[in-house]
Amino acid sequence: MNEGSRAVFISYASQDVEAAQRICVALRAAGIEVWLDQSELRGGDAWDQTIRAQIQECALFIPLISVNTAQRPEGYFRLEWTLADQRSQRIARSKSFIVPVSIDATPLTAADVPESFARVQWTRLPGGETPPAFAQRIAALLGTAASASQSASGAARAAAAVAAPPSRGARRALLASTTAVVILGAVWVAHPWRLQSVQPPAAPQAPASAGSPAAPERSVAVLPFTDMSELHDQEYFSDGLAEELIDALAKVPQLRVPARTSSFSFKGKAVTVGEIARALGVSHVLEGSVRKSGNHMRITAQLIRGDDGFHLWSQTYDRDVRDVFAVQDDIARAVADELKLAFLSVGTAAAGRTTNIEAHNLFLQAQYRVARDTVPDLEQAVSLYREALKLDPNYAAAWAALGFCYTRRAANGLDTNGVAYREASAAAGRAIETDPRLAEGYLTLATAKMQYTLDWQGGTAALDKVATLDPNNALGEEIRGHLTVAGGRMSEALVHFRRAVDLDPLNLIHRKYLGRALHYARRTADAETLLRGAIAENAGFPGLHYELGRTLLLAGDTRAALGAFEGETDPSWKLFGLPLGYFANHRVSEAQAGLQRLLARPEGAEFQVAETYGFLGDTDKAFEWLDRAVAQHDPGMIWLRRDALLSGLEADARYPALLQRIGLPPVAQDD
Repeated sequence: MNEGSRAVFISYASQDVEAAQRICVALRAAGIEVWLDQSELRGGDAWDQTIRAQIQECALFIPLISVNTAQRPEGYFRLEWTLADQRSQRIARSKSFIVPVSIDATPLTAADVPESFARVQWTRLPGGETPPAFAQRIAALLGTAASASQSASGAARAAAAVAAPPSRGARRALLASTTAVVILGAVWVAHPWRLQSVQPPAAPQAPASAGSPAAPERSVAVLPFTDMSELHDQEYFSDGLAEELIDALAKVPQLRVPARTSSFSFKGKAVTVGEIARALGVSHVLEGSVRKSGNHMRITAQLIRGDDGFHLWSQTYDRDVRDVFAVQDDIARAVADELKLAFLSVGTAAAGRTTNIEAHNLFLQAQYRVARDTVPDLEQAVSLYREALKLDPNYAAAWAALGFCYTRRAANGLDTNGVAYREASAAAGRAIETDPRLAEGYLTLATAKMQYTLDWQGGTAALDKVATLDPNNALGEEIRGHLTVAGGRMSEALVHFRRAVDLDPLNLIHRKYLGRALHYARRTADAETLLRGAIAENAGFPGLHYELGRTLLLAGDTRAALGAFEGETDPSWKLFGLPLGYFANHRVSEAQAGLQRLLARPEGAEFQVAETYGFLGDTDKAFEWLDRAVAQHDPGMIWLRRDALLSGLEADARYPALLQRIGLPPVAQDD
């Protein structure tokens, strides 16, 4: 490098020219030399060589990162970024060279930048508005004579200049005073496609949060970390790191941390940090990247304010993979410190962990599969968990996760003969025995007791342990909601379902069950509003149209109900809904045909068949299928109480007898 050069090179996408101009003018007004290639001169080999030479000679390289760069897989700026990244490999880590600037709060997870950009702290300058502090920082990095007063006065002059961007004619006049092909100096060189100010496309809208619009100051969303590994084959590791950080931070008292489903819903989407923060109802966002090669890993993390994109903290860790838990604890502690909260003891945070790094790696691979929730992925997950447990039989988190995986297998139609829940109960027992501090063991046990054995008291006791160990567990709140529905305590159930939504606001499963609970509480208008809002976010989410159809039936709008059932995209839920919709609209033959199709499906829908017979008025058949549902441990029995489709059965003597048989009080306990 030419040690005499103190120039700053600004690299940007053509749509971001105005932001680049603002930053350039502010820095130049502070006495800083800037190379900004935006002229209208013709390109060519000489121009290309000029760009390459400037990137090799500049003192600092400032890439402008935005939704525009994230959405463009090709562009000359990407060549500039590659050249700068290559040069950074030859520069000592202690010396600053790459100074990334995000001009619209685009998160690292969606930025698509070289690894060298991800491992250093970013600056957020929305729209290119450049405060004096940034010019001062650049001046300090350059070691120039620009004083703080020069920077401040220069920034003021820059604001006036940027307020009225120069016309194209003025830029031509300015360019006429410079030489196009100059290797060193403040040169403006040609990008032929940067001739017009192009309005960037509107950023994708993040889903609206179901919670309060006023985000608590002590709140943070942990985004999935970006896999920056050479082969991009470590996504399971980067996802697992972020998920374990969510678990650790969620245990910090007074800190609101949205659950995994909500935070991970932005993965791969070109949305800004501000949009994510607003959608999740948080004041801060934690993002980062992982580069893993063999036994070495490099983890970068940064904590950002959601309202202004300001970086509160960032750190890069170059460690052996065996130190991954220590890094997680360091990051969680740093976040808690920045938010003026006390981080929990390492002993509590480490509940359920293993010291066997290979077992942990298998565990993360299994978790990655479970998150996909398909039958083949669940099959592989079971094998991976069991491999991890062979390496460490005392791996409590793996036991708990294995049990949860079995409950998901049952929900996906596997092991419907009860094997899944027996395996889940056994795995949960091992998890609790191995480490009673781990909430997930009790959570899996509660699920198995409630859905398989209908052991309401045992499920309640297990959920009480979850509430003590992990009071911010969204799934725990949802399961508690199911449990209170079974007892007919609808007011209490609504509290738990709403809290699940608050903790995991973009998880549509929680929203779906809150909608059903509102329906059961006979608050049809509220249920309809919530369900239509969820459908607006994801019309293809399984069961939303079915739940809406049931609500509209209860409200008496039978035509709209049938339309909702017909709009259901999930085959099973559609199969459940159509006979109801046809019958309500007096299309009896079609209702009977729909019922026959429902009867022809494999085991696992006993409760829905009973509901259909109940709605059609065949009481004897409805009770026959409810008996089958009990025998087959159909989890739908949780929703027996206050089911509008079965209301015609409640005057029958067999109804209270059935409630007694499954351990529920004969009278609803709600207020």
